[in-house]
Amino acid sequence: MFQRYLLDDADVQALSDAVLTILEKVGALCQSQEMLRALAAWGADVDYQGETVHFPRRLVEEFAASMRREPEADSGQAMQPAPLPGLGTQVAQFFYDDATGERRPGGKADLIYLTKLGDVLHGEEGVGHSLLLRDVPPLLEPLEAGCVLAEWARKPAGPFAWDVRQVDYLIEMGEILGQPNWFTMGAICFAHPLRFDQAVAERVVRMAKLGYSIGLTGMQVAGASTPVTISGFVAVSAAEFIATWIVGRAINPKVHLGGIIWPATVDMHNGEVSYSAPDAMLRGFATAEFLRRWCGRSIAVSTGEYSSAKLPGLYAALEKAYKAMTIAAFTGRHPSLGEGMLDTGKTISAVQLLLDREYTLAQHSLAQKVDCSAESIGMESIIEIGYGLTSNHLLTEHTLRHFRDSLWIPKLISRGGWNGYEEEKAVLEKVRQHVEELVAQYRKPERDPDMLARLRAVIERARRQLL
Repeated sequence: MFQRYLLDDADVQALSDAVLTILEKVGALCQSQEMLRALAAWGADVDYQGETVHFPRRLVEEFAASMRREPEADSGQAMQPAPLPGLGTQVAQFFYDDATGERRPGGKADLIYLTKLGDVLHGEEGVGHSLLLRDVPPLLEPLEAGCVLAEWARKPAGPFAWDVRQVDYLIEMGEILGQPNWFTMGAICFAHPLRFDQAVAERVVRMAKLGYSIGLTGMQVAGASTPVTISGFVAVSAAEFIATWIVGRAINPKVHLGGIIWPATVDMHNGEVSYSAPDAMLRGFATAEFLRRWCGRSIAVSTGEYSSAKLPGLYAALEKAYKAMTIAAFTGRHPSLGEGMLDTGKTISAVQLLLDREYTLAQHSLAQKVDCSAESIGMESIIEIGYGLTSNHLLTEHTLRHFRDSLWIPKLISRGGWNGYEEEKAVLEKVRQHVEELVAQYRKPERDPDMLARLRAVIERARRQLL
């Protein structure tokens, strides 16, 4: 049952006391000497050799109080409909071949295929680093992905830099393309619990110096990286968020603070982790509510993505839509319904992407404005039909004029609900054929061969220096 509030004042007090104790007694592992120096200057107790930091209770209390005094930039906004899914920075590890049913590690050819599809679907908005390239050296991966985007997308979005050693090369590639800071530093993900490993720590330091918004992308798993109970999950997760915020402000006092939580629970029958299960979502809502009430800071609670579904289909699309609308009910923000991913974000499917777009357009029906003009009300037709004894509104000119912009009319799926495996199989084949039709419409943009050669030269220099 939906609950407007999950915590009372006594719960907030108990959880805040638990967070303060965790940060003081356990602290955090920080594998960055620069981060440790910044935290020591902030007032934390730092062990440089052990790479650990403990946060004095009084200073954390003062930090939380200072956050409560800061205005929230997005407070009071009306709920907006979910954005239409596309191919951005998914960075899935595997590619699902919808024609053969093969699930394989992502490669350049697969990223080119997805880039062609994204360019036809939303090329004017940009196409991003949707698939991890597993056929190139890891340290060169975002550079190689960026080169693919630069060659095949009309508007190449920045690739995902997961290591600070990649950033300067990507900056140089962006300058060649005429796009400053052409990269994304992506998510700040703890190695849960309470660990900034070296790659993440160095990325946080660089992000804070560049003025990026600093906030944890928490992917805590109840019963694995936190206690299994709701309150234990909230206490550890909130401590991780607050430690991240303190780090950000210790390095750059002016950075914006935010974050998102992707809560998960374990299926104790088989050990599988779910980011869509209702018990997982409840933990995310409770953590977000606690941080809002204690720190005055709102965090997002995941999106419709990271469905546990292993195969593309209507089930996966509906699971994502259900999750997204549950998030909207508890938080007042409508996240995206899905971006074509399967198996908790590991795999990307072009067919699933189009199904996710269909269901997002269905959700947009809930965001329609109520037009109360005389033309929309149609009083003339209402009077003409009267009691409906001899005719009905299906036969009126008014319905003919307005049904297309008044009703949900899906292009690829049926409104009739699930009608067995054979019909779903037919729907998937119809969507797959539509994907191929879209890819066939792709026209490669003209690119200066010298520019592409200069991009390749940057990658070759990185190959020599990084490998």
